[in-house]
Amino acid sequence: MSIEVGSVLEGVVTGITNFGAFVELPGGKVGLVHISEVADVYVRDVKDFLKEQDKVKVKVLSVDERGKIGLSIKQLQAPAPKKPANEVRRPGNRVNSLSFEDKLNKFLKDSDERLSDLKRNTESKRGGRGAARRAE
Repeated sequence: MSIEVGSVLEGVVTGITNFGAFVELPGGKVGLVHISEVADVYVRDVKDFLKEQDKVKVKVLSVDERGKIGLSIKQLQAPAPKKPANEVRRPGNRVNSLSFEDKLNKFLKDSDERLSDLKRNTESKRGGRGAARRAE
């Protein structure tokens, strides 16, 4: 059986390495599913997704002149729905959103509170010298 680029085959995982998994295809040929072609998400360890003797469907990505076969499992999976790049979520679309002035006032209040806490903590770490001198 000849293996052609783009064809979908079923094979058995025969070995797992840190860079991918070897899959035995029909006809006894062996191809490699690179770690980047195992899943649609980040794969730290191939063993988290595959184990030896697993039956997997693979897509043939490449066959080079030396007979090396590049395979993919990821390309057979339905892609995860992605948000369009031009669609930006705007918080102002919420029903009970704050006006700009309200947001600004809230920011200023929070900022003042943080600044006063920071000053209080800094003075206490200095031994209260700043506060003691002012009292004189």
